[in-house]
Amino acid sequence: MRACAQGVADYLKQAGLSSRGLIIGYDTRFASEDFAAAAAEVVAGNGIKVYLCPRATPTPVVSYGVRAQVTGGAIVITASHNMAIWSGFKYKSEDGSSAPPEITAEIEKHISHTLATGKIRQMPLAEALAQGLVEYLDLAPTYFDQLTKLIDLNKLRQARLKVVVDPMYGAGAGYFKRLLDGGAIELVEINSERNPLFPGIQPEPIAANLAKLSATIKKARASVGLATDGDADRLGIMDEEGRFLTQLQVFALLALYMLEIRGERGSMVKTITTTSMLHRLGEIFEVPVYETPVGFKYVAPIMLAENALIGGEESGGYGFRGHIPERDGILSRLYFLDLMTKTGKTPSQLMDYLYSKVGPHYYQRVDVEFPEGERQIITSRLEHNRLKSLDGVKVVTFDTTDGFRFILADATWLLIRFSGTEPLLRIYAESNSLPRVERLLELGKELAGV
Repeated sequence: MRACAQGVADYLKQAGLSSRGLIIGYDTRFASEDFAAAAAEVVAGNGIKVYLCPRATPTPVVSYGVRAQVTGGAIVITASHNMAIWSGFKYKSEDGSSAPPEITAEIEKHISHTLATGKIRQMPLAEALAQGLVEYLDLAPTYFDQLTKLIDLNKLRQARLKVVVDPMYGAGAGYFKRLLDGGAIELVEINSERNPLFPGIQPEPIAANLAKLSATIKKARASVGLATDGDADRLGIMDEEGRFLTQLQVFALLALYMLEIRGERGSMVKTITTTSMLHRLGEIFEVPVYETPVGFKYVAPIMLAENALIGGEESGGYGFRGHIPERDGILSRLYFLDLMTKTGKTPSQLMDYLYSKVGPHYYQRVDVEFPEGERQIITSRLEHNRLKSLDGVKVVTFDTTDGFRFILADATWLLIRFSGTEPLLRIYAESNSLPRVERLLELGKELAGV
């Protein structure tokens, strides 16, 4: 970890960004604050000013802090949505976004050099604090000020809604209460204490991990349930009956909110694993839609280049114009509540309204483990499966941008791709009915031979 911090310090010097300083934040995982302190000692030991978060801080708050403080970037100690045994080291570039591949490649070169030479410069934290090379900085007030410019929080506080909030034991705990307490809105927060074991769940806001949220919604007769992952950059939503809305449905609803309810216009950016509903909304509202490989590191550059209205990915991460070109689960939650308030509709009614505009769209993903030695065999099998039709419908596009995607004449799609971090084959499908989605997923397994 210290080698990673040294690599970042060397990169900042090489890029001419070291004079702007660096933010270091961390999540609620085991020893995250100790890893952050160690990173601060290394960066300060290289003569670079560090703004160190005094407590666990959501990644989007750190990302906005980079822009507000005009620093050279940020380190965030977090494993995000992954299981409790992991920790992680994220780097945010000078615009607050996930560092693009060319920047991470440069940092990795410096890390490799550090590991080879063993040379790590560091300064004890107490000494760095005394010299002013490390300064504790609470980024929340500046972030809250930014949110007041994006949404009318006073009106939202008066919404007559009962909302169950689930930060999943993560860094987002308490943020919604700080933002919305004191009005008519009723907030119930669960899993808000720090527990690095994440008991009974993995802190990823998907249906499998939200049983407690669903039960609480039903028991409290709540209007909606809102969950964020371990570092609060992803959003998961459950409707008034405790049913999970897929990330693709939520992305389309947030896009509809920006275009119709807020009346804004601008391009939209989606990864290839997200919904074709974005294309239909783009047609209806006459705005362009850009598509990227999987990962917000690919979404962010296009958002910046095109001043895009919204960008999103299948993991439940959404970013918005006028804020940061990065996922923000806290702002996404506020926007979804504002959508409910301004339309007077429940989440299930919002889904009906969305489908009345774009037609029904259903989605599922399955992950299949495979022996790592069979990766090339599976790849070869898929490369040579140039089908003319699938499930009785003509294949109009065979796309290999990121995996193997079959787009059908009726906008249905099937995607088969390898996980970038695990020995998993991910198979995705979106179509106009759940039975058809399930058939497509089985066909995907057959095509891959798994």
